[in-house]
Amino acid sequence: MKNSGITLIELLIVISIVGILSVALGFSYKGWQGRYNVETTTKDTYSHLMKAWTRAMTRNRTHFAVLIDKRSYTVYADTKPSPDGNSTLHTSGANADTELPGFPQTVEYDLQWDSADPNMEILTFDKRGRISPAGTIFIDPNNPDIDADYDCINILFTRIDMGKWNGASCDIK
Repeated sequence: MKNSGITLIELLIVISIVGILSVALGFSYKGWQGRYNVETTTKDTYSHLMKAWTRAMTRNRTHFAVLIDKRSYTVYADTKPSPDGNSTLHTSGANADTELPGFPQTVEYDLQWDSADPNMEILTFDKRGRISPAGTIFIDPNNPDIDADYDCINILFTRIDMGKWNGASCDIK
């Protein structure tokens, strides 16, 4: 007599293999998702800093990127006193500068701002393309999700680069 079905043992083996693959892919997906989120945070922050820097030069007006707390930042255009501003940030009162549309921005991971200057929480982009103070912005290195290709932003006086934090500095890629 010829049987055309499958045995219970064959069914259990197939279910076991599918279960093992599901668990392995689940752990892989979690690691990939963490790296993706870190890179997204880094690239979005980089994009906003580049936009502020470009706007400062094209509009001939100083701009400021301000770290509000470890998970949020904003960008202001120096508009007060009009018409050209005074190159000093004012966030409240009658002479408050203009916060750009779409700000403040909130990020998923803690941002660390590292600089020799204690006022690193305010970056100034002047109308000639200079940035001060120089330093590095990086994602919290104690976060277990960190192993992304890009997790830091190096800020020099005339440029902004993304890279990978090595524990002491930002290696530019």
